[in-house]
Amino acid sequence: MARDGTGRGGARVGAGRKKKALTDRISDGGTAMILDLPEPSEMSGEEIPPVKDYLKAKQKSGKSFCAAEVYEETWKWLRERGCDRLVNIQLVEQYAVSVSRWIQCEECISEYGFLAKHPTTGNAIASPYVSMSQQYMKQVNQIWYQIYQVVKENCSVEWQGSTPQDDVMERLLRARNGGM
Repeated sequence: MARDGTGRGGARVGAGRKKKALTDRISDGGTAMILDLPEPSEMSGEEIPPVKDYLKAKQKSGKSFCAAEVYEETWKWLRERGCDRLVNIQLVEQYAVSVSRWIQCEECISEYGFLAKHPTTGNAIASPYVSMSQQYMKQVNQIWYQIYQVVKENCSVEWQGSTPQDDVMERLLRARNGGM
């Protein structure tokens, strides 16, 4: 406790040693709590939870909003690793929207350039799409790290291949070519 009576200091979020992946703990001979659950009775489930309408909404510019595709790809990737029940649906939705908005900002930068005209003086200023793009990319990375951390801590089998985060740049390039 500080002299002024406020409780500052102490443990901070993100402080300390990072958790090891489950596969690393197993390969190092450590113990890992893996539960063998009984097989469930006849149950039918959805492959992918239904995509919300706002992920498929028509954009003002008339261009497609690829959030629904990103959502489906990410959910399939999580399901293949058995982590679809461990990651909150809203987190995957936020990731999909942020990726789509980042792509929109990048398309605007390609269309309008890096400079804009100041509304009152008419002088050249930095395009607002550049800073928006940077902010969305920051959001994308932060949300992806949260999703990936859950997968890393709970996936008992190492996987190979690409992740939805790896496909973000490819998606941007396809959007620019009109292949979406």
